[in-house]
Amino acid sequence: MSRVFEGYERQYCDLSANLSKKCTSAIALDGEQKKQKLSDLKSGVEDAETLLKKMDLEVRSLPPNVKSSLLVKLREYKSDLNNFKSEVKRITSGSLNASARDELLEAGMADTITASADQRSRLMMSTDRLSRTTDRIKDSRKTMLETEELGVSILQDLHGQRQSLLRAHETLHGVDDNVGKSKKILTAMTRRMNRNKWTIGAIITVLVLAIVFILYFKLTR
Repeated sequence: MSRVFEGYERQYCDLSANLSKKCTSAIALDGEQKKQKLSDLKSGVEDAETLLKKMDLEVRSLPPNVKSSLLVKLREYKSDLNNFKSEVKRITSGSLNASARDELLEAGMADTITASADQRSRLMMSTDRLSRTTDRIKDSRKTMLETEELGVSILQDLHGQRQSLLRAHETLHGVDDNVGKSKKILTAMTRRMNRNKWTIGAIITVLVLAIVFILYFKLTR
């Protein structure tokens, strides 16, 4: 819930209780005292109306999930203020006679005060429930943020592992190239050794034939 709205709400509850007391005392007064009290009542009603306008502007600036519940409370406050306006008009008109005033003092105002107290009690209970709901939403949001941070950390670890695997693959590819080159070198060396063997064998054969030919030539002479 908006803290600004809560501040306005507390101010209105205090102002509403003050207006209830002034209405009760104004009915029993006469003359200048009554006029002064009515002037105070009208000023208080105007202040309450200004507060409700501020609350209405604040509610309309809030997110939809919070706005709906606060609008219900705001309508109840407006209804409460309309009751005060009607009461002030009745007191101002002076149409109530003494018995009506007594009856109003004993019944009407008592009912109004009781109803206002009940309304304030219900509204405060609603405020408490909304506060608890807001706390649960904040806890859920905190958990969501922690989960998101954990997910980002896991993704970063996976990215690091992927880079390590890519580097290992490049290293293995380089080793494979070196093995291929070594194999070619060994093959070339083997072929060269074979050629050298054939060359040495040919030379030895030629030398043996030459020796045999020389010996034969000497023996025949």
